[in-house]
Amino acid sequence: MTTTRADGLAGQVPGVTSVIDTSHASPEVVRSLTAYFGDKAKRDIDGTVAHFCKEPFVYIDATLGWPFETRDNLRDLFAQQMPQWPADANSYLTRIVGDENSAIVYFTNDPGIFFPADMRSVRVVNFIDGKIARWLDYWDYNHIGEANLKGMRLPDEQFPADFKESLVGDVATARIKQVAASLNQALAANDAARAAALFAPDATFTHLTAHLRITGPRHITTFLAAAQRTLPYMGSGVAVRHVVGSDVGGGYEWKANGVVPRGVNVLQLDDQGLITSFESIWDGSRLDDDALLCLAKASIER
Repeated sequence: MTTTRADGLAGQVPGVTSVIDTSHASPEVVRSLTAYFGDKAKRDIDGTVAHFCKEPFVYIDATLGWPFETRDNLRDLFAQQMPQWPADANSYLTRIVGDENSAIVYFTNDPGIFFPADMRSVRVVNFIDGKIARWLDYWDYNHIGEANLKGMRLPDEQFPADFKESLVGDVATARIKQVAASLNQALAANDAARAAALFAPDATFTHLTAHLRITGPRHITTFLAAAQRTLPYMGSGVAVRHVVGSDVGGGYEWKANGVVPRGVNVLQLDDQGLITSFESIWDGSRLDDDALLCLAKASIER
């Protein structure tokens, strides 16, 4: 079971000391997601699956290319895997950005839960009537390692062509949709200054894949200008796939024509709609080491 906080919201799963960052999340989505991870921690297969809609249902791993066509398919996966999870291993929340309609969810799987290494994922989630209708996993293949994943990723031609965002519709708030659209337009045009103008004075710009963090619009401008040939979400053809979240934050899935065809950018907003935090994750294994080093070099401040 999950612990309970004084304000009535469910807390972290037992055995995990990390505090869940809910600063940009509605109480309703916090309750919903902590209940889900609580049932998962109990290895309650049917309880876990019951948090998902039967129809519509979308569950896709955007890194491996695995689609689960129905809720029963997902139940089969949990029924096969959960009994094998180490007794002391946890799957737990670390951060939620959004509301009860749609949100970005950060979570960690300990080693032994699905993979031999720890998994740190950013998930894009849509809800209908309190249940999960669409669930998209984005994570960095490099973090888990080729040795632990050999043969698991589908060839590109077998990846789902459609991530089924049309099944859940456009439910993000007007503010987060506008910020996502404006940022993507600037990035697609390689306009670093226009993109950086959307950020608050003390905003942070974090690359989870490249392990980089930049602070402040001036340095964000410099970084984007230097890295534009390498960043997969910049340049002609980059488009917004799906936006989730509320007036205080959310994010957008993007698609691109380059060697990294997809990813997600997470945005937290202040009261004026300026971006206070940007985080991006995508599959870093699709770039070679030299390209990743170019990103690191672009972050050097002068």
